[in-house]
Amino acid sequence: MTDDTASIILSYMRKFDTKLDRIEDDLRDVKGRMTTVEEQLVRVNRRLDRLDERVERIERRADLIEG
Repeated sequence: MTDDTASIILSYMRKFDTKLDRIEDDLRDVKGRMTTVEEQLVRVNRRLDRLDERVERIERRADLIEG
């Protein structure tokens, strides 16, 4: 392999390494954002569950359902 060929290969490998670093950073960011979305979804589900319980209690008090 000539020095020119080795130089070209090293150049491409450096570019590939740089792009891979950026992809890793982006993936880390996406994982962090996904965790935040999951946490918020859990909070929303808890609130909906509490709302459902409150509606059921109101319906029972108003004799709209048996309970």
